[in-house]
This record gives sequence, C-alpha cells and structure tokens, in this order.
Amino acid sequence: MRLTEVKTFILKQPVDRPYAAEDGERPAETGYFTRPPWRSLYSARMETLLIRLTTDDGHQGWGEALAPVAPEVAGAIVDRMLGPWLTGRDPRAVRPLWDAMRDLMRERGHLTGHQADAMAGLDIALWDLLGRVTGLPVAQLLGGGYRTEIPGYVSGLAEPTDERRAALAARLAAEGATTIKLAAGQGVEADLATYDAVAAAAPGVRIALDAHWVYSLADALRLGRELDRRGALFFEAPIAPEDVEGHRELAGRIATPVAVGECLRNRYEFRDWITRRALRVAQPDVARTGLTEATAVAALADAHHVPVAYHHSVGLGIALAAGLHASAATADCPFFEYQPTPLPYAQRILRTPITAGPSGFTLPDGPGLGIEIDTETVERLAEES
Repeated sequence: MRLTEVKTFILKQPVDRPYAAEDGERPAETGYFTRPPWRSLYSARMETLLIRLTTDDGHQGWGEALAPVAPEVAGAIVDRMLGPWLTGRDPRAVRPLWDAMRDLMRERGHLTGHQADAMAGLDIALWDLLGRVTGLPVAQLLGGGYRTEIPGYVSGLAEPTDERRAALAARLAAEGATTIKLAAGQGVEADLATYDAVAAAAPGVRIALDAHWVYSLADALRLGRELDRRGALFFEAPIAPEDVEGHRELAGRIATPVAVGECLRNRYEFRDWITRRALRVAQPDVARTGLTEATAVAALADAHHVPVAYHHSVGLGIALAAGLHASAATADCPFFEYQPTPLPYAQRILRTPITAGPSGFTLPDGPGLGIEIDTETVERLAEES
C-alpha cells in the first residue's frame, strides 16, 4: 500500500458572530482582529486546514490542523514539503513516519509553530487511514478506550455582561452542564465578579477560569488565592506562555490547579513544564500536536500523576473527533472542552453529526475517527474561501 495523493483544503467559513468578538462587533469579514486585553489574533471567519490522504488501493484518511488564522501557511508546508515527501510511502507505518517528518526540520527549530500544525494534521489523517484499513477505531489502535462517553466542560459564555453570562450559565446547567470555563482576563476584580455571578446563577456547577495569558505573577497570585477560596476547578493560562518559572511559582503557591498546554506542541516542551511542576493539568490540543505526540504527552503526564484535559477551540469535526479518541484512550482524562459557538460549523462537514452537548460527548463509533466526511460540502466551502 502506498500514498498516491495528499490533498489540502483551506476553509474559511463566514460566521454569524466571530469567535472572541464582543456582542454586536463585526470585524472586517476577511480580516483579523485582536480583543484586548487578549493579545492573540482572531479571525472574522472560522478558518482551518483539512487534509485528505488517498492510497493506491482507494483508501482515504482525513486530518485537520488547527489553524485559526492563515491556514494557507500550514497548507503550503503540506503542499510543498511534507505532502511530496509522504507520497509513495506506506501510510501504515504511522509512528515511523511521524518521527521522520519531525526530523525533516527539527535542527531548524521547526518542532513548533506552523510546521508542527501541518504535521499534526497529517498525523491525524494517517491514524484515520490506518483505522479504515484495519477496520478499527483510532482509540483502539492507540491501545484501547477507557470510556465511550467523554465528560465535557462548556468553554466560555459568549455574552457581554455578567447578568447575561449568569443567565446563560443557568440555561446550560438546566441542559446538563456540570462544568463551565469562563473566558476571563479582564482584571482580577472583574474576573471574580463574573465568577461569583455565574456561581450564584448555577449552583453546583464547577467553574474554571481561562485568563488568556494576560496577568503578571503578582496579579495571578492574587486571583489564584481568591479562586482557592471559591473552590475553582482549574486556572488556565494565567501568565505569559513563555514564563515557565512564573507558572511553577504560581502552581506551588495556590491550591487551584494551574492548567497549560494549548501553546505547546510536543513532548519536549511538556516535559519541561511537567518536570518543573509548572502545571497541574496538561492541555495538549490534538490538532496542534497530532495523535502520535498527544499519546507521548499523555504518557509523560501519567508518569508524573498529572491529568490530561485535551484542549479544543475552533477546530471542525475532524479535530473534534481526534480529540475525543485521544480522550477515550487516556487513563486520567477528566473532561474535554465543549465549544458551543464553533460546534455547528464543526458538524457541517460531517455526514452524521458527533453526539455532543453541554454535558459531554459520545465517542464516534466506527473505523478510524468514526466519522464520515461530506466531501461535497468540504470542496464547496474550500472553493468559497
């Protein structure tokens, strides 16, 4: 069996409300914007890179690289370098191919960034293809599933005021949500006010907080101690993502678990954070690490008794399915991120939607990732992008 085609699809779906935009805000439809105090670029559309592999005997596998801005960059890496290198090789050798792809640019510093995103999408596609060839689900190929129902936590409350966030939290709790993560970073007092409003409206719901890397160590400590008093579930991305030592100090001085991982791409980065005890919840994003590297990160975390809660943001149905299979195959995996705003766009490319709701997910059943891609819809969306 040999790979005969590596095909990329750049998707940029128009959305009713851009991810991370304020209520009523309409950034330029084709542009990028920032939402202070958060520093990262966001797109006015739902952007991603999909990859389809085809073999000489007609088997196919699908992958997705999380590329919320400029998916053309990761796509060019696949089209110009990785895809031609993979073509003609036996796709069933997933782990050797991963190691070899990693080695192509590792001495040039490309174990991270766009190169890693491109490799992640290809790796997911290789696992999906292997599952379809063997007739086995990816979770089983990874060693077996611990669960078929994956608990979820609702990520963000997309409302502009605490009153409306609280009302939304109450509705989500009535729909079965047991855990909610607040999109915070608006200042210590403002974040605590949001936390308290949501806690009052949805008693019994566990609450986590994502600060989007905005705080100084001093303010993160102040906020973290208040989260301790409230019994918060975890404190995600509190200070600058390169400040490992700052996170280590914070994690050692508060009881609320510090959660980090969406900014990290490989086991080597995670090893530094985990062994220095700079995080207490690891959050790799499978569409940025790939399944092969995600399992290595999970094994490393397990050896240090650190739970793994896979990150998921604006990825579509392929990234979602890959994250769920990784979650199923990871022993200490308490929950997976449920993104209500991107979910309809994620389901749009699937012939059968993934079973998902505020309480969690059902692992897609079937060979590979357990999903069927609506190729006509993917091709149309790529043409419109």
